[in-house]
Amino acid sequence: MSVSLIADSGATKAEWCLVNGKKKETVFTTGISPYFLTSDGIADLVRKEVASVVAKKSIDNVFFYGTGCSNPQNAKSVKKALKQVFPSAAIIVNTDLMAAARAVCGAEKGIACILGTGSNSCYYNGKVIVKNSPGIGYVLGDEGSGAYLGKKVIQYYMYNTFDEDLRARFDAKFVTTPVEILDNVYKQPFPNRYLATFALFLSENRGHYMIENIIEDGLNDFFFQHLNKYNEVWKYPVNFVGSVADGFKDVIKTLCSSYEFELGTILKNPMQGLVKYHSEN
Repeated sequence: MSVSLIADSGATKAEWCLVNGKKKETVFTTGISPYFLTSDGIADLVRKEVASVVAKKSIDNVFFYGTGCSNPQNAKSVKKALKQVFPSAAIIVNTDLMAAARAVCGAEKGIACILGTGSNSCYYNGKVIVKNSPGIGYVLGDEGSGAYLGKKVIQYYMYNTFDEDLRARFDAKFVTTPVEILDNVYKQPFPNRYLATFALFLSENRGHYMIENIIEDGLNDFFFQHLNKYNEVWKYPVNFVGSVADGFKDVIKTLCSSYEFELGTILKNPMQGLVKYHSEN
């Protein structure tokens, strides 16, 4: 019986599941983005945070699904890093979008969406991703993502759009300054992760009209700019993976109804679906 290590990595965090027959062992690590980490940097991170957990296990297969891996050079860099850590294993690197598609669609046709720190979407025919809306990153795009919504929160704060009550709540939660915010966004590493942390303010202050407007407008931007452009979106279920989708299920449901889309599955993370997929395939 082969032993497999399945990894699902976003920009912020990664989940690793060691599957040995019916036995499963899970560990969470820092997210791995080949846009921000070199091959050696990825290898070092995996050794420190993952390898110790599976040190005594003989790994036959590593299925790595990660952000940024649609770029062939990035995928090559990740594969090289994993081969350093697991030299005897078969390494298969795929995109985080394929992870989402396999997790929520399995072997069925459907639309798969990611709404986490970043955002993405595709039409999946049950085997491969056939269509993918262009992903242009958190600076130019990522509509509906944690980074996108967090950026809106910061704009409302920096432009003094929040009313007195919301501004007081913001100051109490984040204890920061405009200077510190700008430094983190423009000078410090991983600004997308930093921006996404401000999306928590939205989930903690539901009911206020400004908060609801940010959530609805941000998610509608994703529906309008991406989902609305798939012809298949009216034929097959629309499925979602990610913390933002899970946190704002009610808004997702309302938007699907407004656009006349069939809402499928919403998962906070794809690991359960991936384990099922690899067990059956």
